[in-house]
Amino acid sequence: MRHRKKSEKFSRSRAQRKALVKSLLRSLVIYGRIRTTKSKAMAIRSYMDRLISRAKKNDLSSRRLSYNVLGSHTLVKKLFDEIGPRFKDINGGYTRVFNIGYRRGDGALVSIVELTRREQKKPRKKKVITEDTKKDAAPEKDKDKKGFISGIKGIFRKDKNSRRT
Repeated sequence: MRHRKKSEKFSRSRAQRKALVKSLLRSLVIYGRIRTTKSKAMAIRSYMDRLISRAKKNDLSSRRLSYNVLGSHTLVKKLFDEIGPRFKDINGGYTRVFNIGYRRGDGALVSIVELTRREQKKPRKKKVITEDTKKDAAPEKDKDKKGFISGIKGIFRKDKNSRRT
């Protein structure tokens, strides 16, 4: 009987399944959004929610437990310093899964798993050009000069004037 066995097997041995889940979790921490099959997405969602809950606690024990899963100090640092603080004011619901269609090769249902709160991009600072910076800047290249590719295009371009009908 299959009572109280909630993890999917993915037709893999225990070691392969464990490696697969760790790999997907690492990718999710790095990129914030990954594309995988629906069954794998549903399986890693609970693991990721647990990792983020630990990141919100931000104590040594939580860091060590997260390191056991992620296997990299840089990923643990990113999880605790960047991802954890994003979710400090909510309890749960850190990841979302939505279907995007069927894979062409085998017809598997493909889903996207992503963190619900995305990284906020910082606006770029515009450079203020003053007379001092103009003098220090290198002289600009002539705009009349064209690159190699545009020169070749010019050679092979047909002239409208040379064509006679």
